[in-house]
Amino acid sequence: MTTPEQPTTPADLVARWLRLVAADAELSPYLIGVDLGRLAAHLAAVLDGNATQWCGLGLSEAQHRRVVDYLEGVLRAAELPDGRIAQVRRAFEVAA
Repeated sequence: MTTPEQPTTPADLVARWLRLVAADAELSPYLIGVDLGRLAAHLAAVLDGNATQWCGLGLSEAQHRRVVDYLEGVLRAAELPDGRIAQVRRAFEVAA
């Protein structure tokens, strides 16, 4: 039995992450009317270190935490180093 290959590029990671967010009944409405291609490109740039921060989608603090937790799960499944995961989490913190 073979296991599916883990996503490795920022674009692959973002695609998996957005699928999780889109499948979340509370979060998916925030994606309505959003240019997902543009959002995915920006999120991939953040993951790749080419953009400094994500500004969010007008989510509550709890919703934002859930979105970032989904991201961390995707990154851990892809076996990124802990230091890189912490760096990405910081990039996705929303300034108060």
